[in-house]
Amino acid sequence: MKRWLNNMGITIFNSLILKLLFASILVQTCLYVTDKQIGVLNLTAVPYWAKTLVTFVFMDFMLYVWHLLNHEMPFLWRFHRVHHTDLNMDVSSATRFHIGELAISAVIKISLVFFLGADMFGVLLFETLLVFTAQFHHSGLTVPQWFEKIFWILFVPPSMHRIHHSVVIKQRDSNYGTIFSIWDRILGTLITDVDQDRIRIGVGGHYEPAKLNFHHLLVMPFTAPVK
Repeated sequence: MKRWLNNMGITIFNSLILKLLFASILVQTCLYVTDKQIGVLNLTAVPYWAKTLVTFVFMDFMLYVWHLLNHEMPFLWRFHRVHHTDLNMDVSSATRFHIGELAISAVIKISLVFFLGADMFGVLLFETLLVFTAQFHHSGLTVPQWFEKIFWILFVPPSMHRIHHSVVIKQRDSNYGTIFSIWDRILGTLITDVDQDRIRIGVGGHYEPAKLNFHHLLVMPFTAPVK
């Protein structure tokens, strides 16, 4: 119950700030690039459905790159470890992020929308499916093996992301995909052969629940980093 309160607390805190600061900017950027026909997609004569598909795939690939950088760059890891220090994994983990990470991510996302010339529908579709898939693969649900084998070909099942939350660094630095698993497969960051029952969730050096309260999570990026 306490970790749920911490996770929900940081979620509400993030939502209030991000909605005030960034949501309206993202919306206005979509409207602006569409109205002014700015961006790569607006320089081509491809059908609308193709532009939407490109927006969806491109945004997911860039999220993969951003996720990888959060693990590989020490400065970004300071913020991202807030997400990984959760000692269990369920739907509340999907929104347990430091406001600093989300703010940087929002600026990058707005820049990508401007570069791509993505319209509101494409971005909204991506953001909606992103929320649902993040909730699904953090849920820890056990799905039938036959379904998972098929689903894993293109998408991210809970077992794949559970490996990513392992305390073992080699396993944690893998499986970066959010919606599609194909980026991990193509770029060699996919790990599958891990015993799910032996996975320990968390980050080394952050095992005490009493030191993972809401205020600890807020100041964590400014304390000594733990790889």
